[in-house]
Amino acid sequence: MSSHLLFKRILLKASGEALMGRQGFGIDVDVADRIAGDIADARALGVEVGLVIGGGNIFRGVAVASRGGDRVTGDHMGMLATVINSLAMRTALEKRGIETRVLSAIAMPAICESFSQQKAMAYLDDGKVVIFAGGTGNPFFTTDTAAALRAAEIKADALLKGTQVDGIYTADPKKDPGAKRFERISHDEVLRLGLSVMDTAAVAMTRENSIPIIVYSILEAGGLKDILTGGGRATFVSDAA
Repeated sequence: MSSHLLFKRILLKASGEALMGRQGFGIDVDVADRIAGDIADARALGVEVGLVIGGGNIFRGVAVASRGGDRVTGDHMGMLATVINSLAMRTALEKRGIETRVLSAIAMPAICESFSQQKAMAYLDDGKVVIFAGGTGNPFFTTDTAAALRAAEIKADALLKGTQVDGIYTADPKKDPGAKRFERISHDEVLRLGLSVMDTAAVAMTRENSIPIIVYSILEAGGLKDILTGGGRATFVSDAA
């Protein structure tokens, strides 16, 4: 592994919306292939990669609850959406010759393996990319929280969140041109300021486990490699001095 790498093992969190590309729904295969290319670059550097993908490009559980439906059922539907996205990303990665395993928090043995921490660690140690599907397996928890949980379980050196923008801002920079961008910020400040980086449970969990969060634009091809080698444009969330 290169001595210039910042991290040896990462958990990458990608939003389901990122997989849509310019479509209004579903999965843009070209986008999935590009993200797979970024992960391939990371693997070529010797970085071990775990991946969590949201399901918002297919279904959002909160949409059911907002219209008077049952939140638990909605969240279960959202978990299934993450499994669909995970299978799509496994296909994109394996097209590049990268061995990949999908571990689901919800048992569905005809489609993928069930999650266990020991199995995940063994696959990562063996150089495989591990995709964690099905969220936490519980309703009322977001895929951000699932990413933080899996990052802690696999002892990741960092949680990288690929978003639509190049870091954390005081407001949505697409709507507010005066929004301030942070280069570095602590977990406590993110929580105190109520910044919409990840949900509070996810930020608190990474803080408690001393896992830095790096927020960068997943839309930039090669962006992941740049971050891993100390370059790129991103916001670092860390309580370290």
